[in-house]
Amino acid sequence: MSADIELQIGTDRPGLPSQAQLQQWVDAALDGRRDGGEICIRIVDADESRALNHQYRGKDRPTNVLSFPFEVPESVPLDLLGDLVICAEVVADEAVEQHKPEPHHWAHMVIHGTLHLLGYDHINDEDAEEMESLERRILESLSIPDPYQER
Repeated sequence: MSADIELQIGTDRPGLPSQAQLQQWVDAALDGRRDGGEICIRIVDADESRALNHQYRGKDRPTNVLSFPFEVPESVPLDLLGDLVICAEVVADEAVEQHKPEPHHWAHMVIHGTLHLLGYDHINDEDAEEMESLERRILESLSIPDPYQER
């Protein structure tokens, strides 16, 4: 079952991924781990990313992706996974810095954020290796090279 994605655009930056691309990447991350669900993806500019990163993480700079999982109370019949906030400017800049196609980096950030919504994390080395390994496998299934490989 495919995820339901609410897409919000909070930037005028050109070259954003299409709804179909976002759908493909979210569904790839969910495949075999969760059956469907609702996700809101908000694509923002650097100012909004910086404000949210400062408010929720105490870091006064924009970041590539923020994940906000939603914990549904058992008595509430919602299938809401949560929200992803992705900064278009940071994703574009990182793609250039890392010498990779921008759509590949977008795919990685959407998959990375979706895995956070599913409870994966990279706080310690063991969890980071598990999450990165999973990201590599998902991206490989989409014919996207290992994002962690040195270039």
